[in-house]
Amino acid sequence: MTRSKTIRTLALTAACALATAVGGAAGAQTIVDSWSSVALPAPPKLDPVTIDSAHTALLMLDFSVDTCSAARRPSCVRSIPHVQHLLEDARAHHMLVVYSTGGAGSPKTPDALAPMAGDPAVRSGVDKFLGTDLEKILSSHDIHSVIVVGTSAHGAVLYTASGAALRGLAVVVPVDGFSADTPFAELTTAWILKNAPASVSAHVALTSTDLITLH
Repeated sequence: MTRSKTIRTLALTAACALATAVGGAAGAQTIVDSWSSVALPAPPKLDPVTIDSAHTALLMLDFSVDTCSAARRPSCVRSIPHVQHLLEDARAHHMLVVYSTGGAGSPKTPDALAPMAGDPAVRSGVDKFLGTDLEKILSSHDIHSVIVVGTSAHGAVLYTASGAALRGLAVVVPVDGFSADTPFAELTTAWILKNAPASVSAHVALTSTDLITLH
């Protein structure tokens, strides 16, 4: 063995020994083991957003009377007035509105959020770009940004917002416009969108419906 190889081998051995020592002292537990000791991060700052309505689409994801109910998802029910106001404002500004459903069938949308004739719709799992014409629909309308609302937060909202960001679209996500079965799912959605790698988070504005201005 040459001297240089010997030095590299010794350095690697020392580094492994150090990593083992540190790991044994501080890293023996997994995140599951230390779950209860993890502190929640501070809530993210919400940003005011001004929207160019001519080049923005409102994505209405998976709202249905089956899941958006007081019994199954009360936070979805609480989100309806906020989303309804946003939807009405979007229609007043002649924005493109796209609906989605998940799974089989055509579940009924709550009346306050119902689609109009001519609104495009797609059907997919959590990522509404996957296996659908969503990207083509947006491109054909010269859409550069999307507002994403819907349920569930950690499903359709998180993955579709991320998919839009990865396609170079500007993404606006109002926290009072998404919902999930548990508050923690909503919390983690907000945190991930704000703190994801830059390929996603740099394209995402986390906001609330009352901080969105359409023009």
